[in-house]
Amino acid sequence: MQLARVVGTVVSTQKTQYITGMKLLIVEPIDARSLESSGKPLVAVDGVGAGEGEVVLFVTGSSSRLTEHTKDMPVDATIMAIVDFVEVDGDQTFAK
Repeated sequence: MQLARVVGTVVSTQKTQYITGMKLLIVEPIDARSLESSGKPLVAVDGVGAGEGEVVLFVTGSSSRLTEHTKDMPVDATIMAIVDFVEVDGDQTFAK
C-alpha cells in the first residue's frame, strides 16, 4: 500500500461495462514524513468514498483486483482506505 493525496476526478461517460458505476479519482503518491509529492499522479478506482484533498492508501497491480468491488475487473489501482492520521518514528506527520 502507498500513501497518496486525492488531487482530482476523472469522468468518463463511455467505458467498459466492467467499470460502469465506479468512481475514478486522480491520486498523487506522497511521502509519509513530509506529505510532499513522491511520484506521478495516476487514476485509481475509489473503493471507500474518498474525496478531493483527502489522504488515502492505495494499491496497484494485482492487489487492486482483490476487493469485493474490483474482483476480476480491469483495474490497476484501487483506493483501499481514507487515512485519519500518520505517525512516523513517534511524530505525527498528518491528522485529518
